[in-house]
Amino acid sequence: MKIVIGSDHAGFNYKSRLIELVKSMGHTILDIGTDSCQSVDYPDFGEKGARAVACGKADIGILICGTGIGMDMVANKIKGIRSAVCWNEETARFARDHNFANILCLGARFLSLEKCIEITKIFINTPVSDEKRHIRRVNKIMKVEERN
Repeated sequence: MKIVIGSDHAGFNYKSRLIELVKSMGHTILDIGTDSCQSVDYPDFGEKGARAVACGKADIGILICGTGIGMDMVANKIKGIRSAVCWNEETARFARDHNFANILCLGARFLSLEKCIEITKIFINTPVSDEKRHIRRVNKIMKVEERN
């Protein structure tokens, strides 16, 4: 699987460690930056990561900022993206399984690196559900997107 990963300055240190993890799991990485802890604007990287998933350059994405919320907000503005801020393994599992999330957002100021690693593993390894109720609900989300 090809996974895009991006961060702002708050998530930079976690990004490099998550890249190592994802590569060790056998996946290919598309690193969209940032490349240092120098202050940058998270919307620039959130949009770039979301567009990589939306246009098929990557299968899923991981975006890291201070809270995960800013990256999530900008990613969800891109058509075809279902981004989720996850704070534990269970939210990561449900985001993929029930909501077919294609971008994981993490908050580096609120989660330990170890917790981010566990959440990332779950997100990557959880397939989307084939249950009709989940498919129906995700289809409704996509219809809302189409109407707007």
